Amino acid sequence: MTAPKPYVRVAAGLILDPRGRLLLGQRPDGKAWPGWWEFPGGKIETGETVEQALVRELDEELGIHATQVYPWVVHVHEYPKSIVELAFCQVTAWDGEPHGRENQALDWVDPWDISLDESEHPIAPGGGSLLPAATPPLRWLRLPTHYRISHIGSPDQTADWLAQLRLQLLDGLRLVQFREPDWTGDTDSLQQAFQDTLALCRQHGARCLINSAHPQAWWCQADGVQLRAADAALILQQDTRPPGWLGVSAHNQQDIDCARQLQADFVVLGHAQPTASHPDIPALGWDRFRQLANMAGRPVFAIGGQSADTLDIARRHGAHGIAAIRGKLLA
Repeated sequence: MTAPKPYVRVAAGLILDPRGRLLLGQRPDGKAWPGWWEFPGGKIETGETVEQALVRELDEELGIHATQVYPWVVHVHEYPKSIVELAFCQVTAWDGEPHGRENQALDWVDPWDISLDESEHPIAPGGGSLLPAATPPLRWLRLPTHYRISHIGSPDQTADWLAQLRLQLLDGLRLVQFREPDWTGDTDSLQQAFQDTLALCRQHGARCLINSAHPQAWWCQADGVQLRAADAALILQQDTRPPGWLGVSAHNQQDIDCARQLQADFVVLGHAQPTASHPDIPALGWDRFRQLANMAGRPVFAIGGQSADTLDIARRHGAHGIAAIRGKLLA
């Protein structure tokens, strides 16, 4: 009978400088996977929180004191000899200058310079492979932190929506969802509004997902699909995954589990705070939001009462970013 693999809990830091560069460390000789590149961090000791463990490890490995740590995604990766639960955090501020206190090489890299599609093990720009568990967070880093959801309502409001969207795209918005379940016009006008939204997004290099409330025949035209929770459960039963990027809307642990089984690219979780659109449904609150986000195993967008003013608190509770229908989304 084969003995179970050891289960190890690790805090890993994606250290990002103001230019968006990411710090990688090379594993030294004498350790497992020598010469491979990884994110700094280490084992979580008994009694430590993820953040406490990461601050300690970064001091021991790099000689820095992390002052801005955002919990991000908890991801489980099975290696040949162990199962590692990696609590990834984004570190955006620190005191001191990183240096290899364990004689390990360090390198600042642009995440977009790392090819993720040509090799099972991505190659760092300076050469050398990244550890297998590093691939998912590199993909997640390419996901924008602001997710705009349409709320047009009728054909006579389409021009205003497109004008507002154009300004937001010029300001840097790169992720949009077309969602019009309460459309008052006919199907032709709805489809035209979708096509105009999609064309505008592509003109500005933004992704446009379509909500699963709309006909499946339209899904393949978009850059992906945002599944409502009930639709996600149906898709899971059919054992088919929609094309392109896949987001799943979630409100509880069951929805989170469904998103994991569908291997969704991200989850939209809410509502995080009280919102006028759902006055009779209690908000999750930030503590429950973080508990559910920790179970997702992928980036989570907070929805419900979100705006540019709530991005920081959302990130402090495990959100990758924020999603909103109304309100000022970009700072």
